[in-house]
Amino acid sequence: MKYSLIAIALTAMVAGCSSSATRDRLQIQDPTVLQTGFSATQDHPAGAVTQQWIGTYSGMKNGKTLSALQGRLDALGDRKNNYFGDKAQCWLNAARDERSSHDGWGFIEEALVEANRLTTALETGQGLSADNPDLRTASVIRPDLWKQILAAKVAPQFPQCQEAQRLAACSEVEMIHAGHEAWTRDFDESQRLVNGVEKGLPALGAALEACTPPPAVARVASPVPQKITLQADASFKFDRGDLAGMLPSGKAKLDQLIRDLKQAGDVTAISIDGFTDRLGSDSYNLQLSAKRAETVKRYLQNGGVTVPISAHGHGKDNPVVQCHDHDRQALIECLAPNRRVEMDFTRGNAQTMSPSHARVTPTQSGLKDQP
Repeated sequence: MKYSLIAIALTAMVAGCSSSATRDRLQIQDPTVLQTGFSATQDHPAGAVTQQWIGTYSGMKNGKTLSALQGRLDALGDRKNNYFGDKAQCWLNAARDERSSHDGWGFIEEALVEANRLTTALETGQGLSADNPDLRTASVIRPDLWKQILAAKVAPQFPQCQEAQRLAACSEVEMIHAGHEAWTRDFDESQRLVNGVEKGLPALGAALEACTPPPAVARVASPVPQKITLQADASFKFDRGDLAGMLPSGKAKLDQLIRDLKQAGDVTAISIDGFTDRLGSDSYNLQLSAKRAETVKRYLQNGGVTVPISAHGHGKDNPVVQCHDHDRQALIECLAPNRRVEMDFTRGNAQTMSPSHARVTPTQSGLKDQP
């Protein structure tokens, strides 16, 4: 393969005789492409081939490579029915078209490398990116059309709209293909390809309109409140904190809580804290409160609650009421609210989205060299 700087200059000179009106309609962003005749630069910024480019792309321009890539893409089956698979196919189509035209500028190699990158990413499920490449042999043209295409890619319907994904992917490849023709100073061919993209944009808009955005999920009130307090006197026998000492009423409340937790699906963690009244020694109260909290934790886990649960005993700390009765029985009854087990529930998003390598997100939609 030969990529002569003299050939670039000669092409630029011939282009000087081409229709300037066609060139201007393309809104070419690369100033070196606008130069004509022997005033055209022949350096690396103008697209002269480099050894690095040869090392990356040499060997890709042959029919066997194209056929092998087509076979790998076809073998993906339904896994290629998305933006990335459609884009890989359009790169293969562009390479095939230029190969039939005996393109010798390097675009065929670049197109095959892009098709291979996307096909490999679909095969492995890794490295998928919707970014467009900055090719040596393609100039940026018609930024107004690029803006419309990229706007479609960030539309909320786009990830669920396969037809819109196909149209957008192929429009991007065709715009880069047209940019290659402009880079070679074949402005008429570039305009022909652009006309095709422009003509297809209404279909892209119609495809998006046909795909209704997923309806917003109505928020249903969770059956589990932010906090639940179990009164110890109604949940445990006197002076007991083990499972055998749990009262039927306490078990019934926990059974209902287990059902509610499974129905809610948005609780991500539970904190259980046990408390006693101030009667008795500190060490005894601390031990009793911890045992009751731990018993409630085990009961929930045995009932099928799988979220992380922490259990702590705090003894007589954080009293709810203060009582000063002199009669002991009256004092015990007054302090009843302090004898309790509190459960606090941490919530997360009830619907966790699984990433799909076959979908495009708005953050993947940039064309790096577009204004």
